[in-house]
Amino acid sequence: MSTRPDINRGRVARFDIAGAVFILILGGALHFAFEWSNGFPLVAPFAAVNESVWEHLKLAFWPALVWAFIEFRPMNGTVNNFLLAKGLSIVLMPLLIIALFYGYTALLGDNILALDIGTFVVSVFLCQWLSYRLLTSDERSPASNLSAAMLVVVFSILLVIFTFVTPHIGLFQDGPSGMYGILR
Repeated sequence: MSTRPDINRGRVARFDIAGAVFILILGGALHFAFEWSNGFPLVAPFAAVNESVWEHLKLAFWPALVWAFIEFRPMNGTVNNFLLAKGLSIVLMPLLIIALFYGYTALLGDNILALDIGTFVVSVFLCQWLSYRLLTSDERSPASNLSAAMLVVVFSILLVIFTFVTPHIGLFQDGPSGMYGILR
């Protein structure tokens, strides 16, 4: 199958750049939202409840999902692979954050705040670029689009469950306190 001739690549690029900015701003706010809410339980699944790597994945995942909903109506039907592009980018952002964080800390032996923020920024922009590439590429099978959407559903369920029932492994451990889960 060939790429639709009517795809406006400039428009798609503008949406994905705007999405990256949106994700970074909303993600930055979600870092503090649980604290700002005085520990309101309904905020916990969507905002970082501690300083663990896992909790910081919410800062990319939820804003990217919100952005996908925002752009669905104006983009769907004018691009290829909407569910695949958004689904993969939404799920890969947190996974890339994990890989970059553990990669650089393995090399340096410790985490550095500027590099932590850098992993977030790089992950967001790389995954928005991936989204652009998929939105403007040849059509994929409906099964691949559905599979990507299902990955988003599974990951969102895990984010909610592991907020309240936290595994006791390093990914979930709050660095400053050594504790797990909601620290209030």
